Amino acid sequence: MSELKSFLWPKGIVVVGASRDPSKPGHVIFRILLENKRRGLLKANVYAVNPNAESILGEKVYKSIAEVPPDADLGVVVVPAKLVPAAISELGSRGVRAAIIISAGFSEVGNRDLEMEVVKVAREKGVRVLGPNCVGVFSPWSGLDTLFLPYEKVLKDGRTVVSTPRPPPGHVALVSQSGAVGTAALDYMAGEGIGLSHFISVGNKADVDEVEILRLLAEDELTRVILLYVENVNRGREFVKAASEVSKRKPIIALKAGRTSAGRRAAASHTAALAGVDEVYNAAFERCGIIRAMDLEELFDFAKAFVYQPPPRGPRVGILTDGGGAGVMAADKAEEVGLVVPVLEGEAYERLEELRRKGEIPAFAQVSNPVDLTGSATTEMFVEALEIMLSSEELDAVVLLALHQVPGVPDPVELARELARVASRYTKPVLAVDTGWSEAAILERREFERGGVPAYPTPERAVRALGALYRYAQHLIRVGAYESYITSFLKLRGRI
Repeated sequence: MSELKSFLWPKGIVVVGASRDPSKPGHVIFRILLENKRRGLLKANVYAVNPNAESILGEKVYKSIAEVPPDADLGVVVVPAKLVPAAISELGSRGVRAAIIISAGFSEVGNRDLEMEVVKVAREKGVRVLGPNCVGVFSPWSGLDTLFLPYEKVLKDGRTVVSTPRPPPGHVALVSQSGAVGTAALDYMAGEGIGLSHFISVGNKADVDEVEILRLLAEDELTRVILLYVENVNRGREFVKAASEVSKRKPIIALKAGRTSAGRRAAASHTAALAGVDEVYNAAFERCGIIRAMDLEELFDFAKAFVYQPPPRGPRVGILTDGGGAGVMAADKAEEVGLVVPVLEGEAYERLEELRRKGEIPAFAQVSNPVDLTGSATTEMFVEALEIMLSSEELDAVVLLALHQVPGVPDPVELARELARVASRYTKPVLAVDTGWSEAAILERREFERGGVPAYPTPERAVRALGALYRYAQHLIRVGAYESYITSFLKLRGRI
């Protein structure tokens, strides 16, 4: 696996096909790497290879790969498809053992012979290949960024706008068979504030595939959650074996495209993928503990839940709300995803009833679960009720519907801050909701997540994410890994 680490943490990077033309991928990649190097984000040295240029962006250009300094251990190949075999051969002869092939024009367009030639040359020369037909790797921790999509674009009216934002450093790894889906997902992560450990685009998977990447990420200390976008899996048994091992330590969430006949046909034309029968993938995912997401929204909703909160041992969820209708929607969705909304009957009910008798929560509040503080709720009421519910032996998790609109909550940010503090003192998962896209709603959700509580704009999205956490807990219990996972989770997040 040592040569695969160069895909994430290179010492020297060779851009084969670096271009002087700002509109070419070879220019964009070299410029971004160079900028990251100059800003101190990238520790690796960056070298350009182009036989027809003396310098690019003020940097020396090498006429051939053979002239590149010996510290280079990663090649980024951006030349026409027919020139790729020779480039891989030269990289191998220079001692470069990892190569990202950005170039397209291989099996995805029916040119399988050329792709097989690349693989043959790579194996003869001892070079591991990512791609071809991919956008490569973006790792905010190491500063490696081979995306040929510029961060900004200048409009005709002179305005500069962010075009392809990059997420901040974090602990979610994203592995994508599609470069376009992957970069769209990065845009989504940046907007949602989900931190990234590594983004890896595998393209046609001529050599390195999900099996090896899963094992690589399993050993990566920065990665805590692994996301997959897949259209097909070539090595089914090896994939199941690897995923079964990894999922005991780190959750794997997969978005499998090509569920329908139309989707499978599109996948075949996109990356030469044989998408396979969807039921087979469902069974394989369940067997090895992969949590399946049905769309991009679920993929990242689940990711947030897994990064911030531990999986609950049981299915019993408490719902705390200041809006009765929202509580009803949450309760409906909970049963749909396999959770249970128990009626509180023991100590928690008695303590809530006592608060009601004392007038510390409204006399017309509902305290049996969902616990509805009504539109008369205050920050203090939320704090007291959440403490009671989290300390109850009748509940395994809490969904907190802290809708900011009520008049008794003058500062939604302070509400989120106080409730997140309460949640941090317990080992039960808490997921929060504040509906809408007003400035207040956005600020409240952001404050929840600063405090380690994933927050969502609808009750259904929060409950679906909790359902995913519970499904993962069931897998961990089944394979005897629940206690070790929980201990590791809580230690990493400073909760024990």
